[in-house]
Amino acid sequence: SLLVNAAGQPRKEKVKLPSSLQGRKPNSIPNKKIEDPVAGKVNTSSLATTRQHLSGFHLIPPRVTLGVLKEGCTYAATVILKNVGVNFSRFRVKQPPPRTGLSVMYTPGPVAAGLQVELEIEIFAMVIGGEDSGGLEEISHDIEILTETETLLLPVRANILC
Repeated sequence: SLLVNAAGQPRKEKVKLPSSLQGRKPNSIPNKKIEDPVAGKVNTSSLATTRQHLSGFHLIPPRVTLGVLKEGCTYAATVILKNVGVNFSRFRVKQPPPRTGLSVMYTPGPVAAGLQVELEIEIFAMVIGGEDSGGLEEISHDIEILTETETLLLPVRANILC
C-alpha cells in the first residue's frame, strides 16, 4: 500500500512513483500527430481494451556521460534504441551541430516490434572557447531522436581536458 510502509505504520512522506509507472517517459516531447493511416496496426481483442498508447521507443541508457576526455582524440559510446510498441516504427536522428564535435551513426529504416537498433555516438574532443577555463571545458548537448509518436532527447555530457 502507498499509505503504510513495510512495517505497517503510516508513511511520513509521499511515495514518488517512477515516470514509467505514471505513463510518461523522461526526456521526451510527444508529437501532435500520433495516428498514421498507412502504418500497420494490430487489431486484436487483447489490445482493444488497453488505454495506454502501445508504441514508442526506449533509450538504453537514457543518458550518456563520457567523463574526462583528452583534447584532440575521438571517443565513442553505443546507445540502444528499442521499439517497445506492438507495431513497426520509424525514427531519424537530428545530427548535432559541428561545433559540439558530436555525430551519430545508425542504420536508418523501420524497426520491428520488440527489436532494437544501435546508435553509435562519437565525439571529437575539441575546445571551442578561447579563454582559459581552468583546464576543463564542459560539453553538454541533447541529441534529438524524432520518432512517429514523440521526440526523444538523449543528453550527452563530457569534460574536455585542455
